[in-house]
Amino acid sequence: MATETLEDFYRNKFDWLPNNLQQNIGHFNVFRIEDCIGPNAKPVTYSRRSFYKISLMRGNDIIHYADKSITLSGASLMFFSPHVPYTFEHQSDDRSGFFCIFTEDFFRERFRGGLSELPMFALGAKPVYALDESQYEYVGGLFMKMMEEINSEYAFKYDLIRNYVTEVAYYALKTQPSENVYKHADAKSRITSVFTELLERQFPIETPSQRFILRSANDFAQRLSVHVNHLNRAIRETTGKTTTDHIAERLLSEAKSLLRHTDWNISEIGYCLGFEEPTHFNNFFKKQTQITPSTFRNV
Repeated sequence: MATETLEDFYRNKFDWLPNNLQQNIGHFNVFRIEDCIGPNAKPVTYSRRSFYKISLMRGNDIIHYADKSITLSGASLMFFSPHVPYTFEHQSDDRSGFFCIFTEDFFRERFRGGLSELPMFALGAKPVYALDESQYEYVGGLFMKMMEEINSEYAFKYDLIRNYVTEVAYYALKTQPSENVYKHADAKSRITSVFTELLERQFPIETPSQRFILRSANDFAQRLSVHVNHLNRAIRETTGKTTTDHIAERLLSEAKSLLRHTDWNISEIGYCLGFEEPTHFNNFFKKQTQITPSTFRNV
């Protein structure tokens, strides 16, 4: 199963690419649902995305999300992270609302441990929040403000947009997520979901004495009581990436966060991430980014 990238999203939805599509510095955009549906719209496949998504929608649909399916009726607010595959099964074309998409880097400076600090983006979270009419109008107003700012020339518009998105997230936490779950997806998706949860449980690293322990596919396979080949096959077929790729990406994300947000020396950071020797950490970081940890910290 392939991962849908931002490029895939824009080509599939609009057949064009924005000029500012630079994931390394963070990307954000917001849309009306009505502008993205129609007779020529391509179906949404069951896959992971390389970006986060928040949707506010009126309509009757089914979301197949990780190992569960959730029925939607009326107004709903939904949160999707790159860690979990999902798709929509639309019951009718009568849908309206908004959605926004953004990358981890767009919020990197706001949440030290990343967006997974927010409960709705955590592994195992319930992503759907049912809204009444007044709640729908309130959240819709925030999306309208995002759309107004994205089209403005205001120098600090993205700071305002981050505030609006954060307000949507915290507003959702006041309500109860929907639990109308009626069936499970395939076993491969369940294994992938549990693997990802085990990986995320090891973060964030809070002190230099904390260690990242589950570092290999074999480590995770033993913890999950499955053969490593079965684990690797399930993860590759579900996400399009290898187990090692997922571990390396998460290690790199935490390494960048620690380099940016702590005063720990590079040897301490490497050690807590499971590298016994500083040179091993330097080699890993340079292989992933083409620069050394010290260069990254000083940029």
